[in-house]
Amino acid sequence: MPGGLYLQQFFLMTFPSPLADHVIAERLTRYGRFGVHLGLERIRILLQALGNPQERVPIIHVGGTNGKGSVCAYLSAVLAQAGYRVGRYTSPHLVSWCERICLNNQPISPTELEAILVQVESAIDPHTDSPTQFEVITAAAWLYFAQAQVDIAVIEVGLGGRLDATNVCDRPLVSIITSLSREHWQRLGPTLADIAREKAGILKAHCPAVIGPLPPEAQSVVEQRIQTLGCPATYPKAALAISPGLAQYDTLNLTLPLQGQYQYINVALAIAALRILTRQNWVISDQDMTQGIAAARWPGRLQWLTWRPPGQNGQTLLIDGAHNPAAAQALRQYLDSLSSTPQTCSWVMGMLTTKDHKDVFEALLRPGDLLHLVPVPDHQSEPPKALAAIARQVCPQLAQVQCYETLETALGEALRERQTTRVLCGSLYLIGSFFRAYAGQLHPLAR
Repeated sequence: MPGGLYLQQFFLMTFPSPLADHVIAERLTRYGRFGVHLGLERIRILLQALGNPQERVPIIHVGGTNGKGSVCAYLSAVLAQAGYRVGRYTSPHLVSWCERICLNNQPISPTELEAILVQVESAIDPHTDSPTQFEVITAAAWLYFAQAQVDIAVIEVGLGGRLDATNVCDRPLVSIITSLSREHWQRLGPTLADIAREKAGILKAHCPAVIGPLPPEAQSVVEQRIQTLGCPATYPKAALAISPGLAQYDTLNLTLPLQGQYQYINVALAIAALRILTRQNWVISDQDMTQGIAAARWPGRLQWLTWRPPGQNGQTLLIDGAHNPAAAQALRQYLDSLSSTPQTCSWVMGMLTTKDHKDVFEALLRPGDLLHLVPVPDHQSEPPKALAAIARQVCPQLAQVQCYETLETALGEALRERQTTRVLCGSLYLIGSFFRAYAGQLHPLAR
């Protein structure tokens, strides 16, 4: 599907009924007050009350720090191309809760999601600890996939792995760990070894594992877990870059629709997992792989857009989450690859309080850049003035640092600046807010 048509359909699918989507958000908000509370006891009690739907859903389980969403997009696109009925569960969403639960790459409708949530809520025992918001939506995904009788589901880990609500299947078809870096250390532990131990918790005894490139400290922890569990493990090398957007992996000539150097390893991880499925008698041809990968879409990640406000000329903008240091480094690497001479960037950024602000700024900012800081709407956002102080400390040679109360004002200022690369980043929630506000004015731009 061409990129422009995909984005148009993305917004149409996200907003079939704004009122219905609002009802869903209101329903789930009541569980938001329970926050992030890692553990499997509550989700297991809830799933048991629902008849253990997870036991009727064969899965590929995808964990790691970055790259999970892209790998899920590749996997679900190829499996659907091969003719299977494919569920996909990812988080967070950009615009609508419906995005998290997809069937053959189409988001669940608000009507269906509300009906599933009603079933989930009716199974909650008021005499036990209330499930968290993530546990409720995760239970809804399991129930929906079981009722839809999917052939397979691609399930993305929410946070960590060992105690994540998705980690309730004892026999995944394949487990994937895409990458590991220091994120959510407040909950997962201060060192890479601690984080690796939590991420490796998705590995199951004697079940195949596909492992991406890891830092040595994390690699040793994951390999020890693999040996203990007797997991047949695959460590694929990155696909070979032929030219921008084209790659080769084994005998496959691939068109990569997603931007960034890291997509060469992400696509290799997906293909390695698919090869394992073929050895388990799943029928997936090379043609299915090449056509499915070319059709994969994952909005809001290294995506070029033309923004055309009413009565104005189109303005080019690069958007990306870049919500942790590793993702910020990948964004910087991508920007540096676009030209042999350094380009001045005009950044529009907002970050949550829980993120490593200094490390993100160190990865992104360069002397002469312009920085426009905003709060992330409707989330626990780091105050722009606090971010400004950190940014000035990290890069004293910034040409400009400004704080704004709204994203609209910051974008207006950034788009007036010429001879710069305009980038909106820092939080996927910020990207989602931008999509929600300007859906009808955005048009994908091929690079």
